[in-house]
Amino acid sequence: MRTRGVRRLVWTLVLGLFLGGLFTKLATIFLPEGAPRDFLTTSVFSSMGPFSIDLVAVAITVGPLVITLNVLTLVGIAITAFIARSWI
Repeated sequence: MRTRGVRRLVWTLVLGLFLGGLFTKLATIFLPEGAPRDFLTTSVFSSMGPFSIDLVAVAITVGPLVITLNVLTLVGIAITAFIARSWI
């Protein structure tokens, strides 16, 4: 039961980040220059990585992982959480 909740949370965040990224891209294309566009599209960046795992037979490097948050990203996460809560 607990694994299902964590899995739902991760998928909600991932889909919400994608939806918020789409909203941000659409806002930069369609909104005129001004304060509302700047408010909605000003982002905070956080990054981690790169991570390297070197096993004898296989070496994997992943990264860097960058998360970008702005108002529209939070709106996307909220919409996805609302849909996930009502459907699942």
